[in-house]
Amino acid sequence: MKSKGIKAFVDFIGKDIGGEHEFQKITVIIRIILISLMVYFTANMIVCDVTFTTPYILLFYGVFLLSFVGIFFLSYHCVTHVVLWCFNLSTMIWLVAIVQFFGWNIGVQHFLMPLVMLYFFAIEKHYVRKVLYAVFITFCRILLFFIYNKKTPVWQLSGGEENILQILNTITIFWCISVIAYICSRNSQEMEEKLIEYNSQLQSQVNTDTLTGLFSRRKALEYMDWIVTESKWKNCFCLCICDIDHFKNVNDTYGHDMGDEVLKAVAGVLEAEVYGSNLAARWGGEEFLLLFPGHGGSEVYDRLERLRKRIGEMRVTVGDAAIGVTMTFGLAEYNAQNGLNATIKEADRKLYQGKKSGRNTVVF
Repeated sequence: MKSKGIKAFVDFIGKDIGGEHEFQKITVIIRIILISLMVYFTANMIVCDVTFTTPYILLFYGVFLLSFVGIFFLSYHCVTHVVLWCFNLSTMIWLVAIVQFFGWNIGVQHFLMPLVMLYFFAIEKHYVRKVLYAVFITFCRILLFFIYNKKTPVWQLSGGEENILQILNTITIFWCISVIAYICSRNSQEMEEKLIEYNSQLQSQVNTDTLTGLFSRRKALEYMDWIVTESKWKNCFCLCICDIDHFKNVNDTYGHDMGDEVLKAVAGVLEAEVYGSNLAARWGGEEFLLLFPGHGGSEVYDRLERLRKRIGEMRVTVGDAAIGVTMTFGLAEYNAQNGLNATIKEADRKLYQGKKSGRNTVVF
C-alpha cells in the first residue's frame, strides 16, 4: 500500500503537460522545488509561531506559501517557460521581502543560486541569454547586499532566532541545488552512456562481419597496417586468402539459407583454429583472410593443412539436406621490400593457382 502511494505521488509529480517541445525534467524540477518551498514555509511558520507573538509574520509566510501553491498547480496547465518565469519572479519578490523583514544575516539571499542553475538548464542554447541572466542575478545579489547589509530589519531577531532561520535556509537551498544537479546530471550521464554504447555498437558493426561474426575486411586491413608499421612482427608474418570451393553451386542447389549456414560453419572453424594474435576475417563473399603474425611460412602451412582437413570433415545441415564443403588456401609470407599490397596479391595469386590445380589444397 505504501509503495502504491509513493508511485502515485511520483506519477503526479512527473505528469507531463502534454505540450510540444517541453522539457519535462525542468517542469519536474520546478514542482519538486515548489513542494520543498511549501515545506520550508510551513516550517518557518511553525518556528515563527513559537518565537514571535505578532500574527503578521504568519500572514506574511502564508501569502507566499499560497503563491507557490498556485504556481505548482499552474505547472499542470501552462508551458514550462511561463511556469519558470512565474517561479523566478515570485522567488525574487519573496527574497526581497524576507531580507527587508528579517535582515541580511539569515542567508535567504543564497536562494538566487538555484535560480541561476535552473535557468541555465531550462533554456536550450541561447547562451547570451544565460550569461545576461547570470549577470542580472549577480547584480541583484550585490545590490541587496549594499541595501540591506547594515540596515535594521523590520523584525529584529536574536542570535538564536537568526541561527534557526539560517539553518532552515541552508538546508532548503542545498536541497534545491542538489535536486537540480542530480536530475540534470543524471539525464546528461544517461545520454552520454547511450552515446558511448551507440558508438561502441557502430564500431563493432564496422569491425565485425554481421553474418559470420568474424572481423570485417576493414578491420583486417587496419590490423595488417599496424603489424607492418608498429608491431614487433613487422618483418615476420604470413597472410592467407582462402575460398570455399564451388560455393555458387551450394547456393544454386540448396538455396541461400544453406549458403549462409556454410559460411557460418566455416567461420566457426576458422575462429576456433585462428586465435591469439592471429586474425580471421571475412574478406568478401565466400573468401576469408587469415593473418599469422610472428609465424613463418612452413609452420603456417602445416596449420592450414590441418585446418583444410577439418573443414573437409565438417557437415552442414539445413532441414533434410546435409552437405560437406572443401576450401582452397593461398599462403604468402610478407616481404618488407615488396610491401603489403604485393603480399596480398601474392596470396590471391596462389589461391587462384590452387583453384586451377583442382581445389581443396594449400598453395605456398
